[in-house]
Amino acid sequence: MTDLQISLLAIGGTIVVGVVIFNKWQEHKAKKSVERAFSTGHDDVLMNPHHEPEGQQEQHYTRQEPQEPLDGMQYRQEPSLDVVSMADDDQAFVPDAIQTEAAPALPAASAASGPAMMPAQDVHDKELPVDELIDCIIPLEFDAPIRGEKILAEIHSLRYVGKKPVHFIGQSHSGERDVIAHGGIYTTLFAGIQMVSRGGPLNELEYSEFVMKLREIADRLNAHPDIPDMTLVMSTARELHQFVSEHDAQLSVNIMANGAPWAINTLHAALEKQGFDSRPDGRLVMPDGDGGTLFSLSTNVGISEAVTARLTLLLDVPCVAPARDGFGAMAACARSLSTRLGGTVVDDGNQPISKAALDEIAGQVHAFYAAMAESEIPAGSTRAQRLFS
Repeated sequence: MTDLQISLLAIGGTIVVGVVIFNKWQEHKAKKSVERAFSTGHDDVLMNPHHEPEGQQEQHYTRQEPQEPLDGMQYRQEPSLDVVSMADDDQAFVPDAIQTEAAPALPAASAASGPAMMPAQDVHDKELPVDELIDCIIPLEFDAPIRGEKILAEIHSLRYVGKKPVHFIGQSHSGERDVIAHGGIYTTLFAGIQMVSRGGPLNELEYSEFVMKLREIADRLNAHPDIPDMTLVMSTARELHQFVSEHDAQLSVNIMANGAPWAINTLHAALEKQGFDSRPDGRLVMPDGDGGTLFSLSTNVGISEAVTARLTLLLDVPCVAPARDGFGAMAACARSLSTRLGGTVVDDGNQPISKAALDEIAGQVHAFYAAMAESEIPAGSTRAQRLFS
């Protein structure tokens, strides 16, 4: 080997060692920045949307007159589950789906289901798994009263048709309706298939399969099903789907690193200590304290990545009750994280979002909640959770 070759090998080795050392230094710097951010004596504002982090200055959120709509405002577009921008150019920070007008009237369920439909269920009363507003309900009247255990043995395998959930309740001699239970005696069985989900409305094939399976159950239980006309059911399902499409709003805010990216492992551990729960898909969710999700956080990188320079917080608006103030909690969390981590709250176009703009969006969210409540599908209710699943 010549002296030139030896020299080139030495120079190449030196360069490789230098690159490795630089990468290790960058990872160490990112890790330390996250550790410092969460090792200080900050109050835990991630669960307190009305508390501003100590020392936070307003210059982080200098009001910028927007030239483009807030890209963080998201909207599901059927039939895809992907999110797209939902704001008009002349209404910055105010999505079309969140307006002060009253929500469109829901279709009259009785028209689709005829005698099968039950009186409208008051959302303040006991919620049953079969709901006349969002389910197509088919009654099966028995020749003679039947015990609950016999009914359960026949219906236990019918939980879904396609991706549409199916639920059952029974009616006793007294006329009371409730879930089927062992020891109960029932004169009528009510089967309901959900007419709409985020995946789309109930279609003819799903409805036909549902009816066929119910006829088989009816034969075994000596029952007489009252089948609604398919045309009317499909019409109601499409109208309900229109309502879901117009109210399927999601809001997001982002935190962009001002300097070096953040170490993922240290960031995950710190966020979990702050109350976030880690999910298998890599998302972190803030629980609402009652078994549900308040909002979620994404690091926007794959599981093999070691660092990230951007975090995204996402609120599924119709699935969170107004009393929980999901948007207020998410905005406070974003402001707190930006202060702790040395970042800036931005929209999807990397434009800074001021606190005043976030407050303006919060007002539109309240109007959105009022419109949903007027349509008898309050945000965060069982009905909303089912429709927007």
